Amino acid sequence: MISTVIRTCFPAAARALHEKADEINKLNVFPVPDGDTGTNMSLTLKTVVHEVESLPDSASMKEVAQAITHGSLMGARGNSGVITSQILRGIAEGFVPVKTPDATPADIASALRNGVSVAFKAVRKPVEGTILTVLRDVSTRADHLAKTRDMTVETMLDAIVVEAYESVARTPDLLPVLKENGVVDSGAFGLATFIEGFVNAYNGRGEELTDFQTTLGSGDAKEHVAQVVDIEINDDWEGSEFRYCTEFLFHADSPHFDEDACLRYFASMGDCELLVGSNPDYKCHVHTNRPDRVIRHMLHRGQVFNVFVHNMDLEAQERTESIRSDKDAAHKPLGFVAVAAGAGEADILSSLGVDVVVQGGQTMNPSTADILQAIEQCNADEVIVLPDNGNIRMAAEAAASACSTCKAYVVATRSVPQAFAAMIAVDLQAGAEANAEIMAEAIEDVRDGEVTTAVRDSAAADGSPIHAGDVMGIQGGEISIVGKDVTEVTLKLIACMQEEEEGDTLTILAGSDLSDDAFEELQAAIEEAQPDLEIDAHRGEQPLYPVVFSLE
Repeated sequence: MISTVIRTCFPAAARALHEKADEINKLNVFPVPDGDTGTNMSLTLKTVVHEVESLPDSASMKEVAQAITHGSLMGARGNSGVITSQILRGIAEGFVPVKTPDATPADIASALRNGVSVAFKAVRKPVEGTILTVLRDVSTRADHLAKTRDMTVETMLDAIVVEAYESVARTPDLLPVLKENGVVDSGAFGLATFIEGFVNAYNGRGEELTDFQTTLGSGDAKEHVAQVVDIEINDDWEGSEFRYCTEFLFHADSPHFDEDACLRYFASMGDCELLVGSNPDYKCHVHTNRPDRVIRHMLHRGQVFNVFVHNMDLEAQERTESIRSDKDAAHKPLGFVAVAAGAGEADILSSLGVDVVVQGGQTMNPSTADILQAIEQCNADEVIVLPDNGNIRMAAEAAASACSTCKAYVVATRSVPQAFAAMIAVDLQAGAEANAEIMAEAIEDVRDGEVTTAVRDSAAADGSPIHAGDVMGIQGGEISIVGKDVTEVTLKLIACMQEEEEGDTLTILAGSDLSDDAFEELQAAIEEAQPDLEIDAHRGEQPLYPVVFSLE
């Protein structure tokens, strides 16, 4: 039965992609700490596997397709996860009409065509040289093979794997940024890896991947460690001077890794320090106010993965608010959901009227399920969602579409400062649709800038080189300023944006990496360089981005 084949092979394919997640992550071409494609795809597939494995043995293909659709949507993280969810949905639904017990080459070709149709509809502006290109190429190849006399399913599937990797190898010719950085598209590589894992399982070759990918040149990607940050509820919070319960797995690079020195460092950064296991594999735990510093310290000594940061302070507030909400809150006509990475950002958003702040941002993309839960938590007839990051927009739109308890709208904010402007413009006497238009207009004149540190060598928008450790100024998603100092880069970025179009007000947020003294010095430097600019400064506490600002 088709349903049995999919239920058997899908977990194997998900495991194959999970094994390659770090390799896929290394292919990311943007040198800013970003949502990792391999991790996002793997987490999406993990949710699907859970849904599929929960089905009874007698489940039909329709039921399997429903489980894949629901699981992939709810678990989707980042753009790559959302697109993957649509690919899986389309292919699975394409198999539902098949009447015979086993699929034929024509059935496979038809299902892939449906996958192409569904996935391309989900993306407003498909880009060549990405995961969608590979899907389309595989579908085209399947259509051709299905017309070949005496074609078997086994032979067709093997040919599809080859086509997938050949399509991946062509992505640099279609997307210049890939060729400039000497890599293939990460999402495309992830899809090819998944397809190969599925086909290997179907053809009885086990889960070990073949050597198809060795010709792709992916080894040119420089090493970096993926960090999966997930804010979760911690029910045993009782109060502490340290805010973040930080835990992760660690693989030491050296057989002489100093465990005592590691514990002393943890103790200097917080309390409740633990280091369990034996060289080279450990489980690390510490309560600290600077999880970023703890993780970075360990990155110099080995590989960090499966990171979980529990914000114990926010969780206590959320628990109190939830209890109060259950007892006292009345149903309201209009609610607001926004995404933020820092505690300061969340506090400001709440003060402006946001009902539920979802923890997430550039380095930790919330899933569709996270955003859907927040929409429902608003207890409102209509809800407006502010994703505050381009990589979260699709998950927000998917959550809004999936919501059955209320009508939800998405205002495509790119940053938290844009969300501030959008919330200030709200007219509580108007409905959600009218407010969505008002808020969209309010953010049109908000130009945002970010300052962060490069995690790999690359090039700026003008072609000038960027080296790992350089400080970068980002405007409109493009790296326009490169330097060695946060203050210098911030001043140059503001000056550049002022030259393009002069603004009156600067809203600036200090990240967790920027001390109060350094923030005050930065404000003084801005006032001296831009005396006519009104400065609205706040502690945002966002990780990895010491400065985030907007000009209006």
